[in-house]
Amino acid sequence: MTSVDTMQGARAFAPGLKAIFAGEHAWCGEKMMLSSELEGAIPLRDLLSGDGLRDTLERYAAHHPGADRRAVASYWSLYYFSALNIPYVVARRAETRLPVSIDTMTIALSDDGLPRAFGLPDEGEWSEDCDLLDVVAPLVETHLAPVVNALKEKTGIATRLAWTNAAVYLDYAFNTTDRSQPEGDDHWPSRPLFHCPHLANGNRNPFHGCLRHDVEADAIHCRRKVCCLRYMLPGIPACGELCALPELRKQ
Repeated sequence: MTSVDTMQGARAFAPGLKAIFAGEHAWCGEKMMLSSELEGAIPLRDLLSGDGLRDTLERYAAHHPGADRRAVASYWSLYYFSALNIPYVVARRAETRLPVSIDTMTIALSDDGLPRAFGLPDEGEWSEDCDLLDVVAPLVETHLAPVVNALKEKTGIATRLAWTNAAVYLDYAFNTTDRSQPEGDDHWPSRPLFHCPHLANGNRNPFHGCLRHDVEADAIHCRRKVCCLRYMLPGIPACGELCALPELRKQ
C-alpha cells in the first residue's frame, strides 16, 4: 500500500464537515468550510504576507478610533483564534484531522476586517482521538506559530499575549467536548496543555503556563497569565474572572 492509498483511505473514514459540525457545534460550520464554498475567500498566506495583515487591522481599527493598536490587534486575534481553534478541536474529537496549514487555507473577512470564516482545501482525514498535546502539535506547527510571528512583526504585540489568546479557545473547546468522568473538584481536561513544558512531538509547548486555575472562596477560576488588553478598547466588556489583572475582574 502506498502513502497515497493510505491518505485516501484515511479520508474515506472521515465523517465530513457537515456531520462533524452538527447539533451544539453547528455554528462551527459557519466558521470552517471548504474553500470552494467560501464566498470572498482569499489565500491565507496573502493576508499574512506583505501589507495584508496591517491593512486589515487598520480597517478594524477604524471602528475603535484613537485606541492603542496593540489592543486592536489583540482583540482582532481573539476572533481569529476562536474561529480556527474551536472547530479544529471539535473535528479532532470526531476523529478528523483538518488540513490547517496556512499554505493551503483561505480566509474571508467581514466588512470591518474581522475574520468571518476559514476555508479548507478538503474535509480532512481520519485520525484517532488522542490527548491534547498530540492534538495541538500540528495546529501549532503549521498554523499558529506563523500567525503569532506575523502578529508580532506587523503589530508589535508580544508573542506570549498572542499565544495566550489562542490558548483560551483551545481550553474552551477541549473542556466543552470532554466526555470523561470528572476526577476531583477541579476537573480540568485541558490541564496538561498548560502544565507540560513540551508538546507530544518534543517541541517547546508555547501554551505552558498561559492559563491557570485559582481557588478563591471555595470557587475555582480559570485565569490568564497575560492580559488581552481589551480594557484599552472603549465599549468592550471585560472578561471577568479570566482577566490577568485583579483590579479588572469585577468590572
